[in-house]
Amino acid sequence: MRPLVECVPNISEGRDIDVINTIVQEARRIPGCSIISVEPDADYNRTVITIAGEPESVSMAAFSIISASLEHIDMRQHSGEHPRIGAVDVCPFIPLRDYTYSQANQLAHDLGKQVFEDLSIPVFFYGDAAVDDSRRILSNLRKGEYEGLENRFSNTCDKHDENTRLPDLCSPSWTDVSAKFGAVVIGTRPILVAYNVNLNEEDAKVAKICGTIIRTSGRLIKSGEKRMRVSGMLEKVQGMGLPLESHGISQVSMNLQDVSITDLHDAYECIKSLASDHGVDVKGSELVGLAPLSSFINAGNWYHPNPEQASEDELVQAAISGLGLDSLGDFDPSTRIIEYAAGAL
Repeated sequence: MRPLVECVPNISEGRDIDVINTIVQEARRIPGCSIISVEPDADYNRTVITIAGEPESVSMAAFSIISASLEHIDMRQHSGEHPRIGAVDVCPFIPLRDYTYSQANQLAHDLGKQVFEDLSIPVFFYGDAAVDDSRRILSNLRKGEYEGLENRFSNTCDKHDENTRLPDLCSPSWTDVSAKFGAVVIGTRPILVAYNVNLNEEDAKVAKICGTIIRTSGRLIKSGEKRMRVSGMLEKVQGMGLPLESHGISQVSMNLQDVSITDLHDAYECIKSLASDHGVDVKGSELVGLAPLSSFINAGNWYHPNPEQASEDELVQAAISGLGLDSLGDFDPSTRIIEYAAGAL
C-alpha cells in the first residue's frame, strides 16, 4: 500500500468564505492528495483544513495554502478568540500509513525551508520535528501570539528566553512579510483531535473553570507573590473555556494530544460531571476536523447498551448520539472519521 500522510494547516481566517475558498482551491489543484475537511469557525476566526494523500503531494498542497494565505490574509487586521501567531498558525504532518516519523520530520523541514526561501516567511519547527526539546510544544512557541512577535525579533519580549524567542528560520529583522503574515509553526505529531464540549451558559464562567481543571497543565494558584502550579485531571489534554456567541453557549475547547490516553468520551464525561457540579448542563460537543475510527468505537462501547452485539456502524452511531456531535449541525461519519475519509482516496 502506498504511504499515506495527513496535514492539518490552521489558517487565521474563519469568516470570509470567499477568502477561505480561494486559499483551499489552490491546494485542490495538487494531484495525489485530497482536501478531506474544511472547518471554518467565525468566533475563532480560524479554519482547520485537513489534507491527506501521498507525502510529497500533501507537502505541495500545504505550501500552496501557506503561499495563498500570505496573499489573502493580513494579520494586522486579524482578531479572534483562538491563540495564533500567523496567517497559517500551525501546519502539522501526521503519518497515517507506511510512513515513519523520521520521514515526516524530513518532510516538515523540507517544507519549512521552501516556505522561508521562497516566501520569506519566518518558520518554527515543533513536535517531533523540533530542533530542541524546549521547542516541541506549540503553546510555548506561540506565547505572546502575533501581537508579540515583532518584539521577539528585537529581544524586548518578556515571555521568551533565547531557547524559544526566534523562529528556526527567519530574517535577522522584522520585515513587511513578517508584519503581514506573522510566522508559521511546522512540525509532526500524532493524531491530535480538536474537540469542544458545549455548555449551556453564555459567559463561559463554568467553561473556564472546567478548562483549568481538566487540562494537563492544570491551573496556576497565586497568593501575593507566591505561585503554585496544580496539575489537571486529564493527561495529554490542552483546554480552555471560551464563549461561543453565535450560538449563545460556551465551550471547553480542547486538543486531545493522544486519544489512546484521553479519548473523546473521557473528556466529554469528565466535563459533563464538572459542569453539573456548578449547575450547568452540557449541550453536546463539536469535533473540529477529523478523528480516528478507534475513538468512535471506544465511545460507542461506552454509550451503546449492548456493545458486544453491536456492529461497527452501530457503535459509531452510538458515539455520535452519546457525544451529541450533531448538536450544532449534521454530522457525517464518512467525512469525519479519518479512515473512512482517507479510504476514498
